[in-house]
Amino acid sequence: MFDSLKKKFNNVAGKLTKKVSKEAEEENNVEIVQKTPNLELDKQNESIDNTKEIANDNLDDSYDSKTKDSKDVDFEAEEEISEDKLDIVESKEEVKNESKNSNTEEHIDNSESKESKNRFNFFKRKSKDDADKVDESKDKIGKTEESKEKSKDKVDESKDKQDDEKIPKKKKSGFLSFIKEKTISQKDVEDILWELEMSLLEGDVAMDVASAVVESVKEDLVGTKIKRSNDISEVTFKALRNAVAKIITIDGENMTKLLEEKKAKGEPLIVMFVGINGTGKTTTIAKLANYYLKKGYTPVVAASDTFRAGAIEQINHHTDKLGIKIIKHQKGSDPAAVAFDAVEHAKAKDKELVLIDTAGRMQTNTNLMDEMKKIKRVSKPDLVIFVGDALTGNDAVEQATKFNNAIDIDGVILTKADADSKGGASLSIGYVINKPIMFLGMGQGYDDIIEYDPNWMLDQLFS
Repeated sequence: MFDSLKKKFNNVAGKLTKKVSKEAEEENNVEIVQKTPNLELDKQNESIDNTKEIANDNLDDSYDSKTKDSKDVDFEAEEEISEDKLDIVESKEEVKNESKNSNTEEHIDNSESKESKNRFNFFKRKSKDDADKVDESKDKIGKTEESKEKSKDKVDESKDKQDDEKIPKKKKSGFLSFIKEKTISQKDVEDILWELEMSLLEGDVAMDVASAVVESVKEDLVGTKIKRSNDISEVTFKALRNAVAKIITIDGENMTKLLEEKKAKGEPLIVMFVGINGTGKTTTIAKLANYYLKKGYTPVVAASDTFRAGAIEQINHHTDKLGIKIIKHQKGSDPAAVAFDAVEHAKAKDKELVLIDTAGRMQTNTNLMDEMKKIKRVSKPDLVIFVGDALTGNDAVEQATKFNNAIDIDGVILTKADADSKGGASLSIGYVINKPIMFLGMGQGYDDIIEYDPNWMLDQLFS
């Protein structure tokens, strides 16, 4: 709700803080103030650092041990390779000698020849097995080296992470930048407030309202002395809140308070609802009837919209669901007569509240506006309330202005306020016509209506 306005106000505070802080740095108007040291926290940090150093030392010892083991394996493997090579050379020499003896001495029998071949095959198999063992040892050495490299990478990663963690902690707890007696000038706020005014106009805020907000903020900010950069945002939000409070706080009648006063006199409170087609007048009347019924009052509804097809059936559907009395005539009958009969019924039956529904009409339709004046003249309402659609923005403001000029309305109810992200109508309408917003429609159910409170809206915008 009102997300667009919130964003605009946050942007103003952020931009002004950045601009003034930058100017102070350029003017060398900055001092560094160290926070009071927290001894207990420092001890905890020191303990953590010592624990990390011990862990790193143990890890390094472990890597040295693994490195030493890998070197031993490497040395043993080389020894085995040398011995295997020596055995193979000796076996080849023996085979050669035996082969020579076989050629020179013909009396060597076949059994000796077979024995020589078998012996050569034995040495050949032995050399092959030894070679496999050597390859296996090399694989182990390679895996050990790879494991060692991975472990080193983890250590480096861990140390880098530890360093990264240490640096921001020192920045957060170490120093803060303060501005010495920096005064906000008109030059500081001029461009930023111009951008704010343009963005408010884009957000369906009336021109008069946008200008009033900007002038109020400028008046509060220019000449303000700032001691530290963090105060700029606080001062800006305070100025914005003050400006909006002036805009939305409008003196006027309170419907609940007026109802209590009329009840004390033994008279019904007569309320007439006006507005264009489609803004939710009929549904709003049903919501208000339910609202005051739960407060212990007895309302009666006048179906004075005798022009629109289905209007009487629509309001009758709501009153049947709520169990409320409705006064109605035939379609096309005099709407002023319906309103008069409803007032007389309330007086006769001691009912405290009369709610008069009227036909929706455009503010430019002179004949229908004259008919509305007649209803007001005959029923003599205590309140005339304009019902507008919050989503229409400046159109709702324009409509309210025309109705106010025609019959002098006493207040405004804005429907669909829960879906209004811009907030232009809610911010503008009361200020432009100088009449208060009395209720806000917040949904489609009978209970989805609230009494308007300026402080509530300020909290929505600046929470």
